[in-house]
Amino acid sequence: MSPPGIRGAWGLVWDVRIPVLLSSSWVCNAALPTRSMDCLHGLTSPSTRPMDLKVQERYRTEEAPDLSAEDVDPEIAQGVSETEGTYHQLQLLTQRTPKRRYFFSPLNPAYAQAVHEDARTVQYTDKDEAAVRRKIDLRVLSLIIVSYNFNQFDRTNVGNAHVIPAFNDNFGISTNSKWTLGLSIFYVGYCILEIPANILQRRIGANRFFFLSMFWWGWSSLSLTYAKGYAAFLVLRVLLGIGEAGFYAGMVYYLSFWYKRHELAIRYAFCITATLPGALGGLLAFGLVRAHTSVLAGWQFLFLVEGIPVILMSFIMLSFLPSFPFSASFLTPRERAIAQARLNRDHRPQSHGGMNGWQGFKAIISDVNAWLCMLIYASFNVGVTTVSYFVPTLIRELGFTAINAQGLTVAPYLFAWLMVIFQAWHSDRTRDRGWHIMFSGTIALIGYIVLATCVEKSVGAAYFALFFVLGGLYSMFPMVMSWATAIFSPTSKRGVGTAFVVGISSTISIASPQIYFDPEDDFRKAHAISAGCVLLSILITFALRTRLTLLNKANKAKLVALKERGLERFESDDAGAEEIVDTDPRYHFMT
Repeated sequence: MSPPGIRGAWGLVWDVRIPVLLSSSWVCNAALPTRSMDCLHGLTSPSTRPMDLKVQERYRTEEAPDLSAEDVDPEIAQGVSETEGTYHQLQLLTQRTPKRRYFFSPLNPAYAQAVHEDARTVQYTDKDEAAVRRKIDLRVLSLIIVSYNFNQFDRTNVGNAHVIPAFNDNFGISTNSKWTLGLSIFYVGYCILEIPANILQRRIGANRFFFLSMFWWGWSSLSLTYAKGYAAFLVLRVLLGIGEAGFYAGMVYYLSFWYKRHELAIRYAFCITATLPGALGGLLAFGLVRAHTSVLAGWQFLFLVEGIPVILMSFIMLSFLPSFPFSASFLTPRERAIAQARLNRDHRPQSHGGMNGWQGFKAIISDVNAWLCMLIYASFNVGVTTVSYFVPTLIRELGFTAINAQGLTVAPYLFAWLMVIFQAWHSDRTRDRGWHIMFSGTIALIGYIVLATCVEKSVGAAYFALFFVLGGLYSMFPMVMSWATAIFSPTSKRGVGTAFVVGISSTISIASPQIYFDPEDDFRKAHAISAGCVLLSILITFALRTRLTLLNKANKAKLVALKERGLERFESDDAGAEEIVDTDPRYHFMT
């Protein structure tokens, strides 16, 4: 504590104990607190006496402060109404709680429990909820959107670079088989580490996990700028896959802690689909490949411009992205309780407890819904994992120059982005997933059929078909993944489940680029195979939707029977109750 009488800037820093860089474990105690005195209004109630401002300010850090009993008057916490949503969080201020000692230390469950307890009793209005959701959008969603856009630049950059002869000469990519092998090898480490990475994220928190992931792949991408030879290209592709393992599934899992099930699809659409980065990547490539210096060629600027911002962004994520809602420093204690309470009325995510990783894995592999979700994702992902790399090549094969091919990728990606946003918005609005996924799949299927049949007859028709392919495929992403998060429960199973869907599907992605083996035939066979995979995805979606509809009807009948037998606990759906598992008859599946 600061000496009595000392105030001003130094006293404030002393009180808050802002960690300093590295030498004071800045990395091990990120993130830095977001300081704002106007965030403290939710701590008190007119019916209770005002809380000491010093106590309010001390409870603003990502990692809760290490305070002793004499720092806080216990009567202050006792005087706060439980309906304010701060009572149990303030009780922790009267206790000495251990800090995280090293980077991989788990988060303290005491703070999560305090927020959950406050969430059970907090009273709030729709206006309060909207204000909290808006703050979450501005902080959490904006960071996720920016970071994932950087992630997708890698997928589009390597495809844009491939149409440049200097890039192929530098890495010895002389045949189509060498190119497709370089694309496929990326998924080796990506698949193996997907589920372990997701388990690690739940242990250490999202900010630390995303920091590790982004720093790793950013450095690997930057290394492509100066690497030379085919062996170096393959090694760096493997390292990129290791760095990105768990990032996509981790984003999906992480956002489920912040949003209701019917709020997720539109937010996934903004942040985890590659349409906008695809458009920007083509635009950047169109300009950057013209840049030449005595040191760097045009294609090298693509990886330089991608790698450095990713590394910088990794530190921003570490510093400003909260691990979970209960540790969000940009929210007041009352707002944290509201953030948790509104989800408790929907799907009740839990950051601690429940199944461990192995138990979650066993629950997933024995769940038919998980396998059907995985098959849906794997089927349409065959097209996604190839089209993102081959769009510039496909356009070039239509007769355009390499530079013009990069510029012409912008329009199909922009159309796809608009379709992604509309489909996700309408899916959330109607609270439907199955029919919307089937519609998007049908659009992609039409595009592939046109490509497979008209590529020689009409350049315009083939180019227009790319609009349908990209729009249909990419609009399936947010709806399939938001559907998966709505199907799996409890939270520990959901985390393993999203990693399972992405990880197992990605094993198929290892072979996916190999279907583009017929450049001499304008990739007709590749388009036909992709069309078949999309059709399979549509059929499995219909089967899963039918199954979930029948499960909901069966669960409703069970509840009626249990109510008639007088089993009161099955009648209650109290927001403060424990998380409902997906095998419980009270659980309602989104269809």
